[in-house]
Amino acid sequence: MWTRERFAEISSVGHRPSGIDRQILALAVPALGALVAEPLFVLVDSAVVGHLGTAPLAGLALASTVLVTVIGLCVFLAYATTAAVARRIGAGDRAGALQVGVDGMWLALGLGLVLAAATWLSAPWLIEALGAADEVARQAVLYLRWSAPGLPGMLLVLASTGALRGLLDTRTPLVVAAVGAVVNAALNVALVYGVGMGIAGSGLGTALTQLGMAVALTVVVVRGARFAGAQLRPAAGGIWANARAGTPLFVRTLSLRLAILLTVWVATGLGAVELAGHQVVNAVWGLAAFALDALAIAAQALVGHALGAADVPRVRAVLRRTLQWGIGAGAVLGLLLGGLAWFYVPLFTSDDDVRRAAVVALVVAAVTMPMAGWVFVLDGVLIGAGDGRFLAWAGMATLAVYVPFALAVRQAAPPGAAGLAWLWAAFAGVFMLARAVTTGWRARGTAWMVTGT
Repeated sequence: MWTRERFAEISSVGHRPSGIDRQILALAVPALGALVAEPLFVLVDSAVVGHLGTAPLAGLALASTVLVTVIGLCVFLAYATTAAVARRIGAGDRAGALQVGVDGMWLALGLGLVLAAATWLSAPWLIEALGAADEVARQAVLYLRWSAPGLPGMLLVLASTGALRGLLDTRTPLVVAAVGAVVNAALNVALVYGVGMGIAGSGLGTALTQLGMAVALTVVVVRGARFAGAQLRPAAGGIWANARAGTPLFVRTLSLRLAILLTVWVATGLGAVELAGHQVVNAVWGLAAFALDALAIAAQALVGHALGAADVPRVRAVLRRTLQWGIGAGAVLGLLLGGLAWFYVPLFTSDDDVRRAAVVALVVAAVTMPMAGWVFVLDGVLIGAGDGRFLAWAGMATLAVYVPFALAVRQAAPPGAAGLAWLWAAFAGVFMLARAVTTGWRARGTAWMVTGT
């Protein structure tokens, strides 16, 4: 974790663009590595399971959607903690900052145990609700149930990572995530093919990896809390404060996950080929989105730190520079994802129809990447400012805009590659544009710039 001298250096840089750029890169580059490692879990699962056949890959698409939805709804454990810890660090209260982090981790552990049990029990119903049947449904339930025991670890990773980001430490999560990605790949291959567990082995490998990552990050945060004099036992008031602060972000994330679930439901209705192709596109989109989110994480920490220190001009400077970085990074990613799609898609499937559908949809998604960079950065800025209530309302509004377009695709889209392309035009185009408009309008004002702790 960073020292008090490093925090002083952050404040002393002031509002110079070159200094802010260095801080953005110092936080974003390690965060990028950690975030990219997370969707690599899904990419590895997709590559390993994809060669078992179309039904297992389609089943993985449904099961991973449910699992990622459960985790995604709890991302407030990271985001709210990052913002709160960064504010306290900016105000000079290191012990209080670590106390917030510890309380968030206790909340994550309790919530993870409950969700693990609920996910295992409700797995058949959840998969059926997404419209799957027969062999695809059986494969999906297998993966979901073998993955469920890893949920407490996954949520602990979120909370502990959020605490470290608030402390301006993105390097430790990077190391843990990198090791986890390697271990996950090895376990998947060993359990799926070596032991012969099939798709169940992929789920088990991911669960074991996440539990190991949680242990490693918990040790780091606990050591820092002891050094700062923070308490390690759960505090009811602190846990409740974390839950209350995270509720608006939960609603905001719920709107995003509902949009993603709606997209999967539409893909399921289009057919097995389209659903399998959607899994490939979604995995690659997730990789790109998490890469852009690295800039959002830098914005969260730096904006929270500046608001805690009551430095509004610095907040504006961070906003301006991170937006420039986000749009530029989105343009580069779009060129790579769209231009090279035909070369990397075969890594996920040997089915020609699935390949064709995935490539066309990836080109459509690639065009929207600069706009996605704008959206992700502004999300990070407003989360870092603690503007969760606005994000909750805006999220539901953008979902309402997207729903009729998604339903129109399900009703009228042609089969095959064209249908999947129309679906991604609706999601990556219409939905992301609505998010860009709402967050951009908010960022132009000053209501979100509340200083202090």
